Amino acid sequence: MAAKKVSVIDPRPSKEAFEESNGRFQIDQVNEDDVGETLSNQNTYIPHNNKTISQLTREAQPSEKHYDETVNRVDLPSMDYLHNRTVTAKSKPGNLNNDKPPVEEKMLKFGWMEGVLMPCLLNIWGVMLFLRLSWVVGQAGVWQGFCLITVANVVTFITALSMSAVSTNGKIKGGGIYYMISRSLGPEFGAAIGLMFTLANSIAVAMYVVGFCESLNDLLRVNNWGEIVDGGVNDIRIVGSAVLVFILILSYVGMEYVSKTQIILLFILFAAEADFMVGTIIGPVSDTERAQGFTGFSKDTWDQNFNADYRVEKSDGKEQSFFSVFGVFFPAVTGIVAGANLSGNLKDPESAIPKGTLLAIGITYLSYIVFALMMGGSVLREATGDLDQYLSGLNISAEEANELGFKFYTDCQNGTDYICSYGLLNNPQVMELASSWGPLIYMGCFAATLSSAIASLIGAPRVLQALAKDKLYPFIHIFAKGYGKNNDPVRGYVLVFAIALGCTLIGKLNAIAPLLSNFFLAAYCLINFSCFHGSIAKSPGWRPAFKYYNAWLSLLGSLLCVAVMFLMSWVTALVTVGLSIFLYMYVSYRAPNVNWGSSTQAQSYNSALSSVQTLNQVEDHVKNYRPQILILTGMPSSRPTLIDFSHLLVKNLSLFICGQVVQGRLNQRARNQLTRQAQSWLAKHKKKGFYSFYENDKFDEGARSIMQLAGLGKLKPNLTLMGYKHNWTSSSCQDIKEYVNVIHESLNMHLGVGILRIPGGLDYSQAIHEEGHMSMEEILDLAKPSHVAPKIPLKRQDSETETSDEESSEEDNPSPKPDEKTDKVQKKTKDAKKSKEEAASLYTGLDGTPLPSDMLAKVTQFTKKQKKGTIDVWWLYDDGGLTILIPYILSTRSEFSDCQLRIFTITGRLDQLGSVQRNMAALLSKFRIDYSDVIVIPDITAKAKAETKKEFDDIISPFMSDDSEDGSAISSAEMVTLREKTNRHLRLREMLLEYSKDASFVVMSLPIPRLSTVSPPMYMGWLEIMTRDMPPFLLVRGNQTSVLTFFS
Repeated sequence: MAAKKVSVIDPRPSKEAFEESNGRFQIDQVNEDDVGETLSNQNTYIPHNNKTISQLTREAQPSEKHYDETVNRVDLPSMDYLHNRTVTAKSKPGNLNNDKPPVEEKMLKFGWMEGVLMPCLLNIWGVMLFLRLSWVVGQAGVWQGFCLITVANVVTFITALSMSAVSTNGKIKGGGIYYMISRSLGPEFGAAIGLMFTLANSIAVAMYVVGFCESLNDLLRVNNWGEIVDGGVNDIRIVGSAVLVFILILSYVGMEYVSKTQIILLFILFAAEADFMVGTIIGPVSDTERAQGFTGFSKDTWDQNFNADYRVEKSDGKEQSFFSVFGVFFPAVTGIVAGANLSGNLKDPESAIPKGTLLAIGITYLSYIVFALMMGGSVLREATGDLDQYLSGLNISAEEANELGFKFYTDCQNGTDYICSYGLLNNPQVMELASSWGPLIYMGCFAATLSSAIASLIGAPRVLQALAKDKLYPFIHIFAKGYGKNNDPVRGYVLVFAIALGCTLIGKLNAIAPLLSNFFLAAYCLINFSCFHGSIAKSPGWRPAFKYYNAWLSLLGSLLCVAVMFLMSWVTALVTVGLSIFLYMYVSYRAPNVNWGSSTQAQSYNSALSSVQTLNQVEDHVKNYRPQILILTGMPSSRPTLIDFSHLLVKNLSLFICGQVVQGRLNQRARNQLTRQAQSWLAKHKKKGFYSFYENDKFDEGARSIMQLAGLGKLKPNLTLMGYKHNWTSSSCQDIKEYVNVIHESLNMHLGVGILRIPGGLDYSQAIHEEGHMSMEEILDLAKPSHVAPKIPLKRQDSETETSDEESSEEDNPSPKPDEKTDKVQKKTKDAKKSKEEAASLYTGLDGTPLPSDMLAKVTQFTKKQKKGTIDVWWLYDDGGLTILIPYILSTRSEFSDCQLRIFTITGRLDQLGSVQRNMAALLSKFRIDYSDVIVIPDITAKAKAETKKEFDDIISPFMSDDSEDGSAISSAEMVTLREKTNRHLRLREMLLEYSKDASFVVMSLPIPRLSTVSPPMYMGWLEIMTRDMPPFLLVRGNQTSVLTFFS
């Protein structure tokens, strides 16, 4: 007995061998006799310490490198290689061509504290804290001020939760909030917000700088230190320009210096805040401070300030309310994305953004609440600041002072002689007044404004850089380039500097502040909506690492943002919404060629699936009938005229599928290439259809398979349309039989059938060159094996087979994909009416030159407006109404709007002419189909002319034979049996030449080829004699089911 062979592997390879391996197992063959008796009872493994995993299997080990989207990606072996298909030797493990990734300078990366927490703190603790918080408390009072601050932070807290979920749903790159929105909701939303966000931050730089300059002017005026020019706008312009130049230089020097500067500014801010708290606790140290309304902690002051007291704002004369004050305060908390905007400079943005942002919101919320409470308990709403008045008021009794309630130095109402310039409502420098050392508050104010300006000038160019890299807008690609090891957007710095400088020179930006707040709110709204939409789309790709979010809470946050936008200023809210819609529509119009797996794409799938499932439950009704066409086109680029005609019938309102029978065996790479080319062609020519192919050596069997498999549920073809076989007279009997069998198969499946014949034919595959497309022969060559594959994994190409050696030069220097090449053409022609120049650009000859004008006119004849004429409808047999519905649909299209329907029908008796004509006219009227004339052909059974008979005999004579056993030839017996039908078709030929020779288009009922009665050549002879030398001709046959009704 021969020894058995068993396969064994080493379960414990040596460490050295494993480290030298690249991930393969190898199975060795050994004799059972060499193993021992233990094999009779159990599987025995023989150790081979010199073998490694990589030598023992073709499979790849799970690795992060297989999913990296950078140049460091190591590609998986292809499915064809694992399945033991023949592939080429050129593919190797690792990245493309096994090249080493380029060595880049190490980029400066920040942790969560310096990269997110600090920028957020510096941005939120802005100028509002020092200059406007006191006014908010003065207007809204303590308790409404508390509510106001809380509501604002609730909005930002919900937004931060949503942003944390979005930012942890995969690795994020540079671009911050733009990157998150664009990858979550799609390029249209991202591009709109990205541009608005960049503009808002650019103008915000100017606002912060102007705030700095105004504080500096106040400092100079209070201390009587003079002025630079006029102490007003010109001083702001001079100082502001200098500050902007300083910030630009700081940004240009590098992020490491920006980070160090921000640390210094943050310490100054901490010191200033501590200075205010200490000063408030100490209380007033002079009568001047008391006269200016600083009382220290006092129950009377607390009681006076506890409730709201909304006044008319002196600067604009408008009565304030909770929401108007909220609109003024809300920009103070809009700095929550300062850290996210630096996402490209973070070590671990998925962890840093949630941690740093949420902590920053918590710290700043508590600080704003504490400062508001301290102001409300220690500073009066209004005070004159008149020291003499205050001192004279001290001479009255305590009882009188209590009765007056401090009015001896706060009576600033109308009718008094005093004007109040101090207090919470009137003095923006309340924090300086209540501090223990005033200059430190000014330093804090300067630090707050400068830090916010730096954060905005650093963040805006990075958003613009990411936007430019994605090429969603024209003319901004120059801002995509980065410089230095940190990829700094220097060009973006210059642009933001220029915008900020222009705004700073204006000097006053109060009017534009609400618009900027609305821009930020629009971005926050979309962040919340991104989280909500990603959750409800239920895509498997939505897997945020941050779990503390809720879809409905995110929706609430989105609605709150919209509400706040309109409550702050409905005018600027409308401007923001209008601008967002405009930018969204513009990017949609440009149709960027990007695929980011957004939740809108996932929702499209859900909606489509739900609609198809719902449609499946809807019963068919004749009123809802519409032609759903399967067009046997081959490659769509081969028969563009046939597709143009089909498109006239469906006009993107019904289903049409381009079907192709591939006579040969393809591999997956060839299949993908074929599908890609077809879909590219349809997109380029703006045809909203589908493409399906089937591999079969026989045309009729392949077509039958496509008919059976095409479509989904109720979205299945009900009409098969194909071109007329012009070369059938020179084709083999087998080819003719397969062609006619397609008609049989359609009728067997109860599908309608249409055959279109155009003078000159429909196949332009040998005349038209489609740029970037492979010919059918080249595609079939992709499936041919070149040689046996080596034992190495292949580069992943979506599980396709790999290119052959002949294509290696193309792979080494990859050319754009076909859809990328056609994208420019698609954009140029999008939503535009085809002109002659555009048609010429769509079609070129094999040598790349424009098509001759006469050929171009034939190819595009169904895309142009037809001359005034008629559509002749030969409704010979009632097939359910499809023969009359198709020409009616044609007549409603703009291309045939000048063509009227002319209806022809037949009768065998002269005495029935009148009644047949009246009945037809009445039927058409009930169907609500307009027509110009109804013509009845009376002598259809008359004998055909001799010349017509001779012409027909000449057509079929090559196919006459009595020796055919498979019915593929015309026998003498068949000629006798079908002589009456043949005569009828010959008479139709004569009538067609008489009436319809000059029609714009002809539609006729397709005669049904009876099974086992009519041979394929005979049937083709009938079609040939009727349609030869005629205008564009459509033979159509319904499935004997009504497609028309005259009931409502």
